[in-house]
Amino acid sequence: MKKKNLKEVKSFDELLDVKYGKVGSVKREVFEEKAQYFVISEMLKEARKEANMTQDELAEKVGTKKSYISRLENGKCDIQLSTLYRIFEIGLGKPVHLLIG
Repeated sequence: MKKKNLKEVKSFDELLDVKYGKVGSVKREVFEEKAQYFVISEMLKEARKEANMTQDELAEKVGTKKSYISRLENGKCDIQLSTLYRIFEIGLGKPVHLLIG
């Protein structure tokens, strides 16, 4: 089967298949993981700004360092689920709902 040219792509899913491989491939899994970190980092940045808090203020409220909040907001580090909850729920007063499936 011939690999599609980017000009032949007609949907976002096809674009992902061409650029990163089919769902389940190693390259696609790496991309999907990075995409999730990006989404979380953008949500964190937006929620912090809506709360009119600095990174320093948020870090102090949840018991971490500003540099950690900065790295999270820039997608430069992993986050534990318990830390995610603490930052959003305690630090920013935003409920977290986890959906698996």
